[in-house]
Amino acid sequence: MSEAALAPLEAATDRGGRSGKKTRPANMSKAASRSSILDAARRVAARDGARDLSLRAVAAEAGFAPAGLYGYFRGKDDLLLALAADDLTQLARAMREAGGLKGASAAALALLGKTETIAAASQALPREGGGGDAERLFNGRMIAALRALSEVSGLPSDNRENQCDVVLVAAALSGLALLERSGRLGALGFQADEILARLSSRFAK
Repeated sequence: MSEAALAPLEAATDRGGRSGKKTRPANMSKAASRSSILDAARRVAARDGARDLSLRAVAAEAGFAPAGLYGYFRGKDDLLLALAADDLTQLARAMREAGGLKGASAAALALLGKTETIAAASQALPREGGGGDAERLFNGRMIAALRALSEVSGLPSDNRENQCDVVLVAAALSGLALLERSGRLGALGFQADEILARLSSRFAK
C-alpha cells in the first residue's frame, strides 16, 4: 500500500486515540514543526539514504503521526525537494565564501559528496512541470546556486553560450560528486583534486 493511501487510515487511528503521536506538538508553531520534520528527514536520509527516504521513518524520527506529515508536505517527493532546496542554499553560500572557480568547485564537491538529496530530488521532479510550490522553490534555489557559481568563478552568464559553460561546470561537479561518493572515481584511477584542477584550467577566466 502506498504512503499516500496510508494517510486517511492513520488519521482515523489518531482520532480514535490509539496512537500516542500527534500531528503537531501543542507547543510548536507550524513553521517550527516543519523545521523539525526537515531536521528529522535529514537524519533519516543520512542514515538510510535519501533515495530510500520514507514518510513513515521521518514521522517516527520527528515524533509525529505519519498522517500528520501531510499537513506540511504532499508526499515524499515534496519532502525531498524541500531538503534539496535547503542544500542548494548551503551550496550557494559555500561557493561564495570559497571564491574563485577552484575554491568554489572544491567547496561544492565537499558538500555534494556528503549528501545525495539533490540527486534524489532531481528524480522526483515531474518531467513536464506542474510540481507546485516545492518544485518552484527547488528551481529557484537551483538558479541561485548557478548564479553564485557564475559570479564567484568569473564565468559570465550574459549570453546563451556562457550560460551553457556555467551549466556544464555544474554538471561536471555533480557527476564528479556522484563518482566520488560511490567510490567509482578511485576505482577508475582518478583523484578528485586532479579532476578539479583540470576543470579549473579549462574554464578559469
